[in-house]
Amino acid sequence: MTDDQHHHQPPTAPPLPPPRRGADWMFGGVYGTVLASGLLAALDQKGGEYTPFYDASWVLVTAATAGLAHGYSHHMTTHQAGSAAHRWRLLVRALWNEWPMIAATLPTVLLLLLAGIARWESYGVTAVGLGLNTALLFAWGSFVAIRVGYRITSALLIGLADAAIGLAIIVANALIK
Repeated sequence: MTDDQHHHQPPTAPPLPPPRRGADWMFGGVYGTVLASGLLAALDQKGGEYTPFYDASWVLVTAATAGLAHGYSHHMTTHQAGSAAHRWRLLVRALWNEWPMIAATLPTVLLLLLAGIARWESYGVTAVGLGLNTALLFAWGSFVAIRVGYRITSALLIGLADAAIGLAIIVANALIK
């Protein structure tokens, strides 16, 4: 081809960014678990009516909304040249990458649904949920740290650091209530 022919070819769209690595999922997992813990603590009001099905729906709706907002804001701050179709594909990818945040709230949602079905008391459900989420924060941190190459001792320390976030929510819940 001559140089003249190269100038008349339509431009190609920039490639899509690669899917997130496992370590990037940690952000969504930790964020979703912390979000679920905070909502679980906040939705359980002393002296108020206990509504586990309502609470479960709000945990899920808030996680989905936070995921959409985070994915959209991430997309907007990483503008790339290209066609409108390419930008839409980038937006869809950015939104899809937020699934770990929503998935991380599912243990809390399931716990609340079971609590509603079994008519469990709110105090016990909140205590179990906050304890479960603290353990999940430890697991998220340790697992991802091992996956990205940390040695077991360092990975466990990272897991403990993540679990400290859950413990902070437990302490805050106890102090506020």
